[in-house]
Amino acid sequence: MGVEYDGNGFCGWQRQLGQASVQQSLEEALSRLAGTAIPVTVAGRTDTGVHALCQVVHFDAPVQRSAESWLRATNTYLPDGVAVRWAQPVSAHFHARFSATARRYRYVILNRREKSALWRHHTAWVYSPLAIEPMQVAADLLLGTHDFSAFRASSCQANSPVRSLHRLTVSQRGDLISIDAEANGFLHHMVRNLAGVLIAIGRGDQSPQWAAEVLASRDRCQAGVTAPPGGLYFVAPRYPDEFALPVDAVDPGFLTGT
Repeated sequence: MGVEYDGNGFCGWQRQLGQASVQQSLEEALSRLAGTAIPVTVAGRTDTGVHALCQVVHFDAPVQRSAESWLRATNTYLPDGVAVRWAQPVSAHFHARFSATARRYRYVILNRREKSALWRHHTAWVYSPLAIEPMQVAADLLLGTHDFSAFRASSCQANSPVRSLHRLTVSQRGDLISIDAEANGFLHHMVRNLAGVLIAIGRGDQSPQWAAEVLASRDRCQAGVTAPPGGLYFVAPRYPDEFALPVDAVDPGFLTGT
């Protein structure tokens, strides 16, 4: 399944005792539909307040239903902040997490003097003018395979801090600035920490070269603040063509009006 959700009102993707989570909402909806407990496996967990355009999950179906039936009936039982975008059968060797070859995120910044009533939970508001040209120069310095320890949260449980960052681009349309990131995997808070560094450079607090210095330091204390979660969107994972999943068609363009 491809699942879309608004991170507001949830403690994140993963189940947590006594708190509403996206995972719990989806598993409860599926279980009501199937008449038995259905656990799901997810492509990548998201934190409190982080949104998703096409989170991918897989599960073993204990009953036979058409893909259309799984989609429509599951949506009937989901809360307003979660929706299934598509559903389709996959081969037995597909795994939502381990079959993914890359993951895509977009971080959206509202860059204007006034706060927003409409965008307040769906962007990061930066009132100081940002220059996207030096932000892009800095972003280019971070591409490639590196030890991203300086951009990981202290609570990160990944076995290795080495990741391959394939894409990091900065674009603007009107008051909205987007940072698009694609990598073979991300560390905990990595995208939000990348955004924090690029925002500091865009404000003129640091030069673009500072991004490379932070990366080389492998020290989280050398980087800027962690950008807030409301501006972060998990766009979609990527999978080999053999699985024929509609994830590459996910277009987050509406987030910048493109």
